[in-house]
Amino acid sequence: MRPMMGKVREAVYSMLYQFDALEGGMAVDMFCGSGSVGLEALSRGLDQAVFVDLSPVCTETCEKNVVHCGFEGRGRAINCTAEQMLLHPERYGVEGHAKLITLTPPYEEVDYGELMYAAAGSDLVGEGTFLVVEYPVELGSLEPAYRHRLVGIRNRKYGRTVIAIYACQPPRFVDPRPDEFASPV
Repeated sequence: MRPMMGKVREAVYSMLYQFDALEGGMAVDMFCGSGSVGLEALSRGLDQAVFVDLSPVCTETCEKNVVHCGFEGRGRAINCTAEQMLLHPERYGVEGHAKLITLTPPYEEVDYGELMYAAAGSDLVGEGTFLVVEYPVELGSLEPAYRHRLVGIRNRKYGRTVIAIYACQPPRFVDPRPDEFASPV
């Protein structure tokens, strides 16, 4: 388990705030671990959060943390893979588009190309959805767009960690920067 570092999380949420991505709507915290990323989304203005992890220990911890942080009734944890949730959210009672989806997987355990392809085709993604992906600098760089639905907004390096932010039909004031994805970070 490798949670998003606090300083990286703060930088991500500062960017998301500038993009108006934190008002109302649903967050989906994939590979949630203890739920810190989704809990932060709730604390910053999103209405509800879905916490997704394959580990029952992680989903149980998330449920406890939601209550402990005073967000009872605004968050729920689902035990499944990120790919299962992305491909079939309706099977888990998750409907509608997310305002924010975060993908913070264990670096060595995922195929980022497959994960991004699944995310770009997901019913969770719709107009105004922002997707945050954490990946290792050793990977090089993710693609600037996926399935003509997700366009690269930002791609920033923090030590060994890289954060990519994508959006589906972002608001006009958000300036996509696919060039940040064109060369290794």
